Amino acid sequence: QLQASGGGLMQPGGSLRLSCALSGFSLDDFAIGWFRRAPGKEREGVSCISKSEDITYYADSVKGRFTISKDRAKNTVYLQMDILKPEDTATYYCAAPYNDVCTTDRVPARIWGSWGPGTLVTVSS
Repeated sequence: QLQASGGGLMQPGGSLRLSCALSGFSLDDFAIGWFRRAPGKEREGVSCISKSEDITYYADSVKGRFTISKDRAKNTVYLQMDILKPEDTATYYCAAPYNDVCTTDRVPARIWGSWGPGTLVTVSS
């Protein structure tokens, strides 16, 4: 089970850190991705970290501003979001692709478990 948290309201240029806590399994068992769905748009890939080598992937729209990382002691994946823009406004989800393939080009057709409610990030002045 993956649980995303940490969203909120932030001004443009600000920072937020999202957390994705994994329960019942080890982070080394799964690739973990962050995804988002903006109002009126399709869900899209944001970032992903591979399951054991910790190779990271980023969508072009967030490259250089967002950082994905793992804390194995806390069994949690983080998404540090800096220099936030209004277009980052979305509900953010974390999920483990069923085939363990990390990519931000598309949303995986199948994930372990379900998407869950996500966490809302609003960037506005």
